[in-house]
Amino acid sequence: MLPKQYFGHPTQVYGVEEYTLRGGKGEGMRFFHVRNGLGMELMVSADRCSDISRLTLDGKNMSYTSACGQVSPQYFTPAHDGFGFLKSFNCGFLTTCGFDNIGTPNTDGDDPLGLHGRLSNLPADHIYYVETESALEIHATVRSQVIFGRKLTLERVISCSLEENSFTITDKVTNEGSTQEPCMLLYHMNLGYPLLSETAELHINSSEVIPRDDRAAEDLDTWNKMLAPVPNFVEQCYYHRFQEETAKLSLFNDSIKKGLQISFPTKDFPLITQWKMMGERDYVLGLEPCTNTLEGRGTIRQKGELKFLAPGESQTFTVKVSLFNEKQDWENQL
Repeated sequence: MLPKQYFGHPTQVYGVEEYTLRGGKGEGMRFFHVRNGLGMELMVSADRCSDISRLTLDGKNMSYTSACGQVSPQYFTPAHDGFGFLKSFNCGFLTTCGFDNIGTPNTDGDDPLGLHGRLSNLPADHIYYVETESALEIHATVRSQVIFGRKLTLERVISCSLEENSFTITDKVTNEGSTQEPCMLLYHMNLGYPLLSETAELHINSSEVIPRDDRAAEDLDTWNKMLAPVPNFVEQCYYHRFQEETAKLSLFNDSIKKGLQISFPTKDFPLITQWKMMGERDYVLGLEPCTNTLEGRGTIRQKGELKFLAPGESQTFTVKVSLFNEKQDWENQL
């Protein structure tokens, strides 16, 4: 436990502070800055689905921020081609994708569906923090609800440990409507420099690695090898499936002596998408737990793989993120 007898106000060492951005496309956005007093810091974006826009350990960046920077949801436009998502895709450590679609823009019946859905551009209706003996917790409620349509509610708790450098995301998704609703979900978890570089070591305990397309198949044998930034690199995506009950997605970089592990029950997310994007400035590794592959809702429905929530039904999803300063500690968790 933190030796509280040594300091006056808690924010000398740890705590949660609320910020509002000024200027640019992030004007007016609200953030919760969380510090656990052991070196871990994260920024939770109240106006973007209570996602995590930044993650650091001992001042070293773990996440990726795209060229878009911070973008308020008021700038989100679906666009005619379904790729409007990219114009405000901050990436950050976590962007939550769904519920109406994950993956490729497509059409399901009469519904045009854009890349990765609209969830990440919805602000929290209600958000607050509490401190317990062992954690700092962010609680948020995000509603994806429309008249004559879906009525899904996300209740999120981000619990940041005060005893170790780790946090847990627990999401409860509830269908508050009177009809069965499709529910697609993807945690777009994005790792960036300096954690990510050509010296980073990637381990995933998957039982099967499947290239998403021909471009990914070109380097299937080196899916886990990170490269230095490459001009005009074309992204490569791989699906990973698991036989074990717990998935473990792990990255360590000896050059900064920092690493992390993302773990979750495979009953919640049966697969992940690995987004290997080694381009100059667009330099990011996405490790993305997901409920489905990324062909889009229309195709997933045709394949009989679309998941639904009945009226009043809830499903809970949990992901733990652990940060490491010692490679031996990281290796012990593989």
